[in-house]
Amino acid sequence: MIYSSKLIEDAVTEFSKLPGIGKKTALRMVLHLLKSEKEKVLFFSDVISKMRNEIVFCKQCNNVSDNEICLICVDPGRNHSQICVIESIRDVIAIESTQQYNGTYHVLGGVISPLDGIGPEQLNIDSLFTRVKQEDVQELIMALSPTIEGDTTAYFIAKHIIGFPVKITTIARGISFGGELEYADEMTLAKSIAKRLPIENYVTVFGKN
Repeated sequence: MIYSSKLIEDAVTEFSKLPGIGKKTALRMVLHLLKSEKEKVLFFSDVISKMRNEIVFCKQCNNVSDNEICLICVDPGRNHSQICVIESIRDVIAIESTQQYNGTYHVLGGVISPLDGIGPEQLNIDSLFTRVKQEDVQELIMALSPTIEGDTTAYFIAKHIIGFPVKITTIARGISFGGELEYADEMTLAKSIAKRLPIENYVTVFGKN
């Protein structure tokens, strides 16, 4: 593309760096902002800047939050004896959209993947063990993507909390093996949460020699 303005070109370049945004889509966005009232554009810019600079991670579950502890963790209406263990913040949004879960969460920040150089020490696993020890946790729900890495992570966690009076379950496999949790439709994900099963049904194979 040939631009008559370096400012437009720079803006298009930055927008096109966003996932799923090509140069043409980026140009439409930039031109839309250019035609908008200055106040609206400044407000848009301020919201993005404020989000990036002020957002923090919950000290309890590692979810994104406006405060030290997120709204889910401080909600007295949630079932704090249940912790849903997930890979990423996007999975919190996916599960919350089903409106079928009323417990709390723990965001690991990924899954164990030796080939990618990701071990337990790179994830928020130790803080999960601390919660199990210090809180009245009755159930851990392993809502990890149904992949080898997801199952390996679930097995690792289950193996290290043996001896604690905690029930460990995993979401039902309505989601195809190898799929990503965030891409599952809401109905499938809702049924997987509702029909969760003991984790031994799926991941004990990794503990066999």
